[in-house]
Amino acid sequence: MKEVRLHGRGGQGAVTLAGLVATAGIDEGKYAQAFPSFGAERRGAPVMAFIRMSDSPIRTREKVYHPDIVVVLDSSLLSHVKVSEGLHKDGIVILNTRMNESEVRESIGLDSKLALVDANTIAREVLGLPITNTTMLGALLKATDIVGVEAMEDALDRRFGRLSEKNKAAMHRAFEETIVSG
Repeated sequence: MKEVRLHGRGGQGAVTLAGLVATAGIDEGKYAQAFPSFGAERRGAPVMAFIRMSDSPIRTREKVYHPDIVVVLDSSLLSHVKVSEGLHKDGIVILNTRMNESEVRESIGLDSKLALVDANTIAREVLGLPITNTTMLGALLKATDIVGVEAMEDALDRRFGRLSEKNKAAMHRAFEETIVSG
């Protein structure tokens, strides 16, 4: 089973991202869960979302405490949240940032695998909005094998309808621009 924890802020689409990945996984014949965790529901407040993906039925319903993958939609959270807490030794952090690898590793004390992308710039240029969820999908797909690109495109088509082309373009651009290290 793969477990993912997403960190974002209200309005950035972390919960939608989790649902899209779970939908794509189910389309590929996997078992999947996606669910949020947040306090006060307001734009800009820190939120978490979780994904579980497995080839067999998933029995647990608790939060993900020991993720294989951590996705961070907003690098400003690094100073408020220990995003790598509980991360498996061979796990990966996927981060929306303009920082380089050494800056990130120093700021969060990370020695695991790392994937970096400037999702804010891509989202603004492709979508016209600083909503990074579909952009971060591209980084997630490049850095992991959680779901395939085709299944993700189908999930985007169903979720966004006529707006899916821009979202797929943002996803593909992030896929190309994501730098994976470690």
